[in-house]
Amino acid sequence: MTAQMRARIRAGDTDAFGELFDEHADAIHRHAVWSGGDPALAEDVVSLTFLEAWRIRESLHPDGESLRPWLLGIATNVLRNRRRAARRHREALRRLPVHETVADFADEVVGRMHDADQVAAAMVALRALRRADREVFLLCVWSQLDYSAAAEALGVPIGTVRSRLSRARTRLRRLAEQELARTRIIPVKQGEYR
Repeated sequence: MTAQMRARIRAGDTDAFGELFDEHADAIHRHAVWSGGDPALAEDVVSLTFLEAWRIRESLHPDGESLRPWLLGIATNVLRNRRRAARRHREALRRLPVHETVADFADEVVGRMHDADQVAAAMVALRALRRADREVFLLCVWSQLDYSAAAEALGVPIGTVRSRLSRARTRLRRLAEQELARTRIIPVKQGEYR
């Protein structure tokens, strides 16, 4: 390499630096593969080597032959730094406390979503019941009153409470199923939903 080319590189001539890259990038890549064994790492080493060469170009000696030894020296330092950083990273990971593996909660979330859908459908269905049936259902099922207590609360005979509760449960189940069917996203054809 001529002194003129070295001077151009030292001065920041991008064309001269491009020529340097074209001439030596393959040699740097081979050196990195032989040193590290990883072609992906080797590509990073080539990039970092020429980035560092650009950064320290002014320290390049004005006299000399090929720049390959200079570049290989930079590549060797890049490889050392990468190995050192990887070792420090592994050591830092070893110092971290070991935590138990967190169980997969996806099934629980899906179950909760399903439960939430059912509760929402039940609420819609409950509002659609006749007032008298809804009152009996709320007292007996949600407030857990027995038939006689519900009858006393509503001022009706126990038989009326039983018949209203039976009718409310049957109608509530049907209405809730209809609401669930209405709100579900059901595939109709490939790519279409209703």
